[in-house]
Amino acid sequence: MNLDFSPEDAAFREEARAFIAQNYPQELRDKQNRGEDLGREDYLSWHRILAKKGWSAPSWPKEFGGTDWTPTQKYIWSEEQARADTIGILPFGVAMLAPVIYTFGTQEQKEKFLPGIRDGQVWWCQGYSEPGAGSDLASLKCKAERVTGDDGKEYYIVNGQKTWTTLGQHADWGFFLVRTDPNSKPQAGISFLLIDMKTPGIEVRRITTLEGGHEVNDVFLDNVKVPVENRVFHENQGWTCAKALLAHERSGIAGVARSKRGLERVREIATTERSDAGGPLLADPFFKRKVAELEIDLTALEFTELRTLAGESSGKGPGTESSILKIKGTEIQQRLHELALEAVGHYGAPYLRDLGHNANIGPAYAEGLAGDYFNGRKTSIYGGSNEIQRNIIAKMVLGL
Repeated sequence: MNLDFSPEDAAFREEARAFIAQNYPQELRDKQNRGEDLGREDYLSWHRILAKKGWSAPSWPKEFGGTDWTPTQKYIWSEEQARADTIGILPFGVAMLAPVIYTFGTQEQKEKFLPGIRDGQVWWCQGYSEPGAGSDLASLKCKAERVTGDDGKEYYIVNGQKTWTTLGQHADWGFFLVRTDPNSKPQAGISFLLIDMKTPGIEVRRITTLEGGHEVNDVFLDNVKVPVENRVFHENQGWTCAKALLAHERSGIAGVARSKRGLERVREIATTERSDAGGPLLADPFFKRKVAELEIDLTALEFTELRTLAGESSGKGPGTESSILKIKGTEIQQRLHELALEAVGHYGAPYLRDLGHNANIGPAYAEGLAGDYFNGRKTSIYGGSNEIQRNIIAKMVLGL
């Protein structure tokens, strides 16, 4: 694969950079700069702007609204968004559910759900994990019983609990894994349902995370009535959909472009902060070595991601390399958080900034670093824990 940027690629980079500069909402930028929590409309505003441009779903097939970009253009686009510190389009609809629908869904499901996902009109959440089924997802117990309603139509009656449902408090719809055959082996008795979150019997309860944020939730389903036509693929074969979705999720978790921007921030902090010897922290050989090692690992991950993008463009879905991307991508993100905290020292202590806002305690760039560190602990767990990903690599690549 030729990784040199052609004149066309360079022109595309300029187009992407100019579009972001001219169209990214200033109100959204101001909220980010102030460190404010973003709401539903904040997240969707940039999505809808990109949808009008036709850039909201770069990896989709052209027939469903994709951009038909080359792997290099997708790479450039991710770099330019990271460079400009834009928020990302939420992955649940565009990057995770949509490939399942256009691969396994009926024509009616494609026509009903894909436009709302593409245009940022419908917010989706994921109902996979349960209190006793996280890394061992196939052991899920949320059940769905098939019945015939008074109207003569067939429905599933869903009962159970899902947890760690990211931003479920904003969701219009959710995609859920449910057990439709309790008597078959775990993976064989699961179905993939699309559920309107306004359906009676659904309750979303807040989970407050370590840094005090409201990002994840518990979702309780009590006799929730779901039309059978909202099932994607065959009954009891939802595990096929689940695996495909997780492969796309793991590829996206790598976040190479964002990590490159994060590494730049660490360099900026370490150039400003002073070492015990009095010079810039980045001149300290021990800290400098950590930065260099991280940069080497990030470069290797970047080339793996580019190979994955090339494979997707040739019609191949993400394979075992998505597990490699997930492991190394999340480990690098966590190392970046650790390095940033190490660089600011005691100014990164939790709640210190809240205590000293009026007293100007510590540099502004230390704001929120502790929260980022705490929140980043989860990245090696969600999307399939890194331990599980190593098992996948051992089985599928090494044949163990």
